[in-house]
Amino acid sequence: MKMTVSQAIVECLKAENIKVVYGYPGAAICPFYDALLDAGSEIKNLLVRQEANGGHAANGFARISGKPAVCIATSGPGATNLITAIATAYADSVPVICITGQVNTDQIGSDVFQEADITGAAEPFVKHSYLLKDPGDTARVFKEAFYIAGSGRPGPVLIDIPMDVQKEVIDFTYPEKCEIRSYKPTAKGNNLQVKRVAEALMSAEKPLICVGGGIFAAHAEKEIVELCGKLSIPAITTMMGISVFSDDDPLFYGMIGTHGTKLANYAVNACDMLFLVGARVGDRAVKTPLTLAQTTKILHIDIDPAEIGKNIRADYPLVGDAKLVLQQILDYVGKQESSGADRSGWLAQLNGKRTAAEYEKPVEGTVNPKEFIARLSERMPDNVNIVADVGQNQIWTSRYSFRRGGRFLTSGGMGTMGYSVPAAIGAKMADESRPTVALCGDGGFQMNFMELATAVQYGVDIKVVVFTNMRLGMVRELQTNGYGNRQTAVFLDGSPDFIKLAEAYSIPAMRVSDSESMEKAVDMLAEHKGICLVEVVVDKDFPTL
Repeated sequence: MKMTVSQAIVECLKAENIKVVYGYPGAAICPFYDALLDAGSEIKNLLVRQEANGGHAANGFARISGKPAVCIATSGPGATNLITAIATAYADSVPVICITGQVNTDQIGSDVFQEADITGAAEPFVKHSYLLKDPGDTARVFKEAFYIAGSGRPGPVLIDIPMDVQKEVIDFTYPEKCEIRSYKPTAKGNNLQVKRVAEALMSAEKPLICVGGGIFAAHAEKEIVELCGKLSIPAITTMMGISVFSDDDPLFYGMIGTHGTKLANYAVNACDMLFLVGARVGDRAVKTPLTLAQTTKILHIDIDPAEIGKNIRADYPLVGDAKLVLQQILDYVGKQESSGADRSGWLAQLNGKRTAAEYEKPVEGTVNPKEFIARLSERMPDNVNIVADVGQNQIWTSRYSFRRGGRFLTSGGMGTMGYSVPAAIGAKMADESRPTVALCGDGGFQMNFMELATAVQYGVDIKVVVFTNMRLGMVRELQTNGYGNRQTAVFLDGSPDFIKLAEAYSIPAMRVSDSESMEKAVDMLAEHKGICLVEVVVDKDFPTL
């Protein structure tokens, strides 16, 4: 069938079942946008207010849908603005297809208006990239891009398309299959190694399972919970693994790391075997991996062999898709006469360290943010999406008590401020049945509040919570504790009145500064139909932990 490359791209997106794209147009991508107009209601186009936010929205959509999502930008500054979102997706292994316009083919390398070598600039942050110069490669390139982004260890793929190429007429047929000779990720675990790992887990006296974000990428939440229950093995998570377990699960002991719970960190130091599943063991999770590896046997599953042994030595490395490998382990365990060692003493040891949450009394006229989040978790439905920004608010929000079916999203690897609101828009659109709340600080909010207009324009029902302390709180705390309280460049004086700002967008809003207003605000977040905003006033010196 003959059509322009731009029309062919639209057909590629249809073939990949893409229903929504997030972008910001410009001259170099106009041919594609013109073709997208003909798609009508089949593909909904959302005009974000800044290109990086289009990437974050696609990020949120991909993480909830479990499939690659699409963002679009024009050449030059449009494409370079997208780099932060590309890096964010890459760090957290999120499948995003980034389509950028480029100047005409014969102008590339001439430093013409709005030319930027985006494939070169984004190279460290993409799983793969294409500069589409041959119009006849369109179908193949898009088929490969979606396959690469969504298979193996997921990640962003960039497709840069010159404007003249978008206008070329081609014979278009979308391929049914994708075969890339040099790219064949391992999915199934080695049977012998699966047996070794299973037997090690069954025989260990004090085993501990640490779950990372790779569990979500593999859609293996059910399998890891089943394995813990079958073998009576306690579990902890990294920040990216939060919400795999419900907080009332008796085998769940919290988040590990610098900002994790005392109980989870105690469990890591006390266990004799640590089973890492889809976790990279970054510096925020384990500060002294070499010391831990000397005292504890390490089992590590990851789809990416480069991650195994990178930060901590693995005694039992196992490459493969977490879902398939866990199914293999469960099959092996199910065929054994015994489920392994008695873990009652180990569980009793950990349970003896559990403590009830206590909330210190806040300064008058402010609210304890941890208590606010606890009240919010009590009122929101089980299937809520909680999207945290970066900073103190991220750590406070990581204490949200999830029930089975809830989901926690944040920028873990890159720590990108301004992530929460656009990511919440994408997450909500991926599954409109899930209530979605974005929680951010007043610093991060001022990096993304323009996307309130996007939510209003397209009727995306998100709830927004802004913790206001008139500081870049985490940096302020770092300066207080590490630099003799020499505070600089952390004061947010001049910030707008966020309630009036919400009103300017015709968004219902209220401010929380005491217990009474806190209860009213939580009720509004849980019950209001449509977008709304709550500002929570926090003391300027309130600590992260």
